[in-house]
Amino acid sequence: MPDISLTSVVVLCLAALAAGWVDAVVGGGGLLLLPALLLGLPNTAPAGYALGTNKAVALVGTTGAAVTYARKAPVDVRLAVRIGVAALAGSTGGALLAAGLSTEVLKPIVMVVLVAVGAFVIFRPSFGTAPAAEPVAPRRVLAAIGFAGLGIGFYDGLIGPGTGTFLVLALTALLHLDLVTASATAKIVNCCTNAGALAMFSLKGTVYWQLAALMAVFNLAGGMVGARTALKRGAGFVRIVLLTVVCALVLKMAYEQWVA
Repeated sequence: MPDISLTSVVVLCLAALAAGWVDAVVGGGGLLLLPALLLGLPNTAPAGYALGTNKAVALVGTTGAAVTYARKAPVDVRLAVRIGVAALAGSTGGALLAAGLSTEVLKPIVMVVLVAVGAFVIFRPSFGTAPAAEPVAPRRVLAAIGFAGLGIGFYDGLIGPGTGTFLVLALTALLHLDLVTASATAKIVNCCTNAGALAMFSLKGTVYWQLAALMAVFNLAGGMVGARTALKRGAGFVRIVLLTVVCALVLKMAYEQWVA
């Protein structure tokens, strides 16, 4: 357990709860959780510990959300697992390269990711509002395995924040899914990316396991509630949540980077 105050632990647990809910609704819970860990952990802790602890927490919440979705959403589990296997390989490779990243490098990258996601969703208001009526072509399935699996999986292992959101966007674009079904599919894939990355961080010893276990309880609760909320409220609600979270985080991290 890192040497941090009780107040910081409480704040991190609340961040894990919120991140679990957001991740289940639209993906990208790491956009909340990783910045919280970067700010909450001691300045002496290498960035690798924030990344590793984030993966341990996220795996639990994502698994809970995936199970909730699989029971009620029209998810093609076989396709999700195929993409997930590729994502597992990609995230393992990305995690191998992640140890050398510093906090100073990581924070600007996260900000750029946030701005890019927000701009895409704002300028594509009809994106993911309804699934395509025609079957998905095999070449699109292969593209999803390559890009959403290997590509985004590698990014998840290397950096992580926004992976769930990128998966939702990629699956919606490539497989013509609506946002709710894409979120459900992304959760299964994201379980694989989190598992691959966590395995590497565990081998390197860069996980605060006690803190992760405590935060994971809150993340799991948030994830299961978030999945039920998305299933009930639909794609329009998912889009609103995505834009709200992205805008809030851009403002917060910009303040931390240039004002504070």
